[in-house]
Amino acid sequence: MTNTPQTPPKERANGVIVGACLAFVAGMVGMAYAAVPLYDMFCRVTGYNGTTQRVEQASDVILDEKIKVTFDANVGPGLAWDFKPVQRDIDVRIGETVQVMYRAKNLSSKPATGQATFNVTPMAAGAYFNKVQCFCFTETTLQPGEEMEMPVVFFVDPEIVKPVETKDIKTLTLSYTFYPREPSKPIAAVKDGETENRL
Repeated sequence: MTNTPQTPPKERANGVIVGACLAFVAGMVGMAYAAVPLYDMFCRVTGYNGTTQRVEQASDVILDEKIKVTFDANVGPGLAWDFKPVQRDIDVRIGETVQVMYRAKNLSSKPATGQATFNVTPMAAGAYFNKVQCFCFTETTLQPGEEMEMPVVFFVDPEIVKPVETKDIKTLTLSYTFYPREPSKPIAAVKDGETENRL
């Protein structure tokens, strides 16, 4: 009868610990990649951190009460654009759908692509600020010296007058910051490039 060599208990325990550590590290890397889209989704659903809501249609309820909306514009480092609202503020009836314009100009000598991030302050009001149309939904490319007016269509949800934390808000600020971004390539162009690389 031959004795099969057995792995010492200490080595087995070390193997389990190493395996657990590797699984933990892999899980943390996965969570790091998932954190940004999950946080973004959470903010859009809850209005947390002043994130506005995206809607498909306008409100069918318009109150007599008005609210002042001010507009702010910023440009992140690495994007040579002049970016500003066409008007600094407006008074709107709560529930009324309105359109305002922002204007951007590429001050550089080459094409530049940007993507706007946004929020509303006070942050508690973000869940009640509804955008029907916005340039921030897609990236924007401007040619050298090109100037573009970009619309935002929105309304303030009439529900804002009900919660204790928002019912006394009289002024909202909609703020955008444009950051540089590499322009997206069309799917067909990516596939063609992959084909060429394989040949």
